[in-house]
Amino acid sequence: MKITRSSALIPLVLAAVFSLSALVRDAAGQATADFSTLEATENAANSKPGPRTVPGRSIPVPNTASPELQALIAAPYRVPNWNANPKSAAEWKELINRVATAGATVQKTVREKLGVTMEASEIAGVKIFILSPKEIPPANRNRLLVNVHGGGYVYGPGESGTGEATLMAAYGGFKVIAVDYRMPPDYPYPAAMDDAMAVWREAVKMQNPRNMAIFGTSTGGGMTLAMILRAKQEGLALPAAIAPGTPWSDLTETGDSYKTNEWLDNVLVSYNGYLRHAAELYANGHDLKDPQLSPIYGDFTGFPPAILTSGTRDLFLSLTVLTHRKLRRAGVEAELQVFEGMSHAQYNFNPSLPEAKEVFTEIAGFFDKHLGK
Repeated sequence: MKITRSSALIPLVLAAVFSLSALVRDAAGQATADFSTLEATENAANSKPGPRTVPGRSIPVPNTASPELQALIAAPYRVPNWNANPKSAAEWKELINRVATAGATVQKTVREKLGVTMEASEIAGVKIFILSPKEIPPANRNRLLVNVHGGGYVYGPGESGTGEATLMAAYGGFKVIAVDYRMPPDYPYPAAMDDAMAVWREAVKMQNPRNMAIFGTSTGGGMTLAMILRAKQEGLALPAAIAPGTPWSDLTETGDSYKTNEWLDNVLVSYNGYLRHAAELYANGHDLKDPQLSPIYGDFTGFPPAILTSGTRDLFLSLTVLTHRKLRRAGVEAELQVFEGMSHAQYNFNPSLPEAKEVFTEIAGFFDKHLGK
């Protein structure tokens, strides 16, 4: 391979940049050397159009987030959740069940703390949970929400996937149907969407769809969008509003924050962790850019009003922004709330998090504006 003089200099420049990181940043992320030295090196490394080269950095926990969120931001990566790569269906099931067992225990404690009751049931042969707050405000008594949980299409079966529905019931004062949809490895695409749509078809017979909304985070955010696309195709009634939180709206590695927030988001960490494997497991050979898998490639015309949520450290920040812009370009009323320092979906992790209450209060206010009574 022929090496030009300029290309041969690239490793030297990069080495200089990263060696400087030890001089210009200490463990707390504070500047400890002459900025002009770093400035000169960065100018040299980024003197031509193309990818940006940045020095290795230690990113401090922002003191602009609540103390509770700061604790989440400072937490280490969630191993093995983020980088799981089971080699067989049996290994996938063992991991999923282990995580789910721990999650179900946590959710019971959260429900007790927030005064939310849960009833297991079925709709159209699909397992569901009905979450109800201690008291439903008069304005919400004829309203009904449908939740599709997150988890990359593999995590969150059973009670372990009811956390977001619990928080919405508690902080929003709504009755919520949480869909316990089937998932891989036994049930790849389109099982999850078939279950979610089966519940939606029956739910609109239980309540006026103008008094209903669909919401979900991550995978649930992507499914929320895909449900609207499919409902439009099938001529079904649409909800009055939707709330796709940090939606996995594109199963391919598309979006700036997949790189800018890689290794900074301490929840998802990198697309090349479990996300890539989960996407392939769920898609089961289908095109990842099929709008039912990656709804951002669908037509958003005629969508209900939407409120989207993300954080500055979220690996899916760009997906959330791209989804928001596509909704706006389609003439859809869409709001975007982004929280300081927050990694992927951390508003679902701690019910005492001030930002969590703020997220669901904002969504509840948006729903109150658009849902009938």
